[in-house]
Amino acid sequence: MPTYDYHCNACSHEFEEFQYIKDAPLKKCPSCGKNKLRRLIGGGAAIVFKGSGFYQTDYRSDAYKKGAKSDSAPSTPSATPKTETPTSQVKE
Repeated sequence: MPTYDYHCNACSHEFEEFQYIKDAPLKKCPSCGKNKLRRLIGGGAAIVFKGSGFYQTDYRSDAYKKGAKSDSAPSTPSATPKTETPTSQVKE
């Protein structure tokens, strides 16, 4: 539920109110009782990253990415030379 900031043009009272997005803006000031409230345009909620593992888990170093890539790459079968039997040794 968003928090809205309100300002009363009559008594300059300012406060925050938790409201649903679909709720109509408040009009009556809780301090002076006059219908002079206006809803202020806020900057919105800031994104806050907390914890020590954020960079370690989300942004890996280039060396780690290269190592992980080589581990997950399918290995190509090594070309083993075929040993052919000379025709003089073949028994019929």
